Amino acid sequence: MKVLITDGLEAEAVAALRAAHVVDVADLDAKQLLEAISRYEALIVRSRTKVTKEVLGRAGALKVVGRSGVGVDNIDVKEATARKVLVVNAPTASSVSVAELAIGHMLNLYRHLAEADRSMKEGKWEKKRFEGRELAGKTLGLVGSGRIGAEVARRAIAFGMRVISYDPYLPPEAAAKAGFALVEKERLLQEADVVSVHAALTPETIGLLGPRELSLMKRTAVLVNCARGEIVQEGALAEALRAGAIAGAALDVYEKEPPAGSPILTAPNAVLTPHLGASTHEAQARAGAIIADQVLKALAGARPEFLVNPDAYG
Repeated sequence: MKVLITDGLEAEAVAALRAAHVVDVADLDAKQLLEAISRYEALIVRSRTKVTKEVLGRAGALKVVGRSGVGVDNIDVKEATARKVLVVNAPTASSVSVAELAIGHMLNLYRHLAEADRSMKEGKWEKKRFEGRELAGKTLGLVGSGRIGAEVARRAIAFGMRVISYDPYLPPEAAAKAGFALVEKERLLQEADVVSVHAALTPETIGLLGPRELSLMKRTAVLVNCARGEIVQEGALAEALRAGAIAGAALDVYEKEPPAGSPILTAPNAVLTPHLGASTHEAQARAGAIIADQVLKALAGARPEFLVNPDAYG
């Protein structure tokens, strides 16, 4: 069978796929993908390639779409299910990498590391200006506490933080086992010193944190988003930062990527990174290995473990 990889994949994963199938690696734009997709039984993407209804409509031979990562919002899963095309992902690949980045952003915001670095390189010695705060003893509020949120909680607890979470889908006993309590969204926003977003992007979470929600946060609180940009309303966040309604924010994801023209680019006390959550050697290697395994199983007629749309199976 033929496999198309459009956004790149680790060499070891490509080799594993080529041991059993014909594999093409090509950086295709939307038009080129539409022209090529009919020749393939499998398609592997990251976040750049959009697997739309139109693409799936042209993919008469397609059996499986693999997302080398966690989120599948760039894939029309509903259409894939209707066409009996399996969608698989690698949900465990980047959990540690994203969690470490989130903690890094918290430390940066609390200790002004990026600002202090710039100041030093300008020849200044502004020790008093960059007096920071400790994470120890502060309350971390997780908006979503699945695999990544749980990894963040584990690290935050090691720092001596109290952890609470807003997650309507997590059983209370699972939260208790992980060492944190479930609370309502409003209470979390009011109590948290650090709000860290780790929810999946769904119709319910788009725009979840807007002007009203941000107004509930402490003036000394900071917000970190390493999940999906659409969950936080960037315009409202930029306004809250300019008004001093919250103390700072760190974003790794944006409503539009790259975020050209976004008001967050000029907002004060905002630390920004270019969607680096899964960008570690270890995470990429894990994602490649997992998605190659999942696609190979799907092409062999076996049921993949990380099947996003089980209704399409069989």
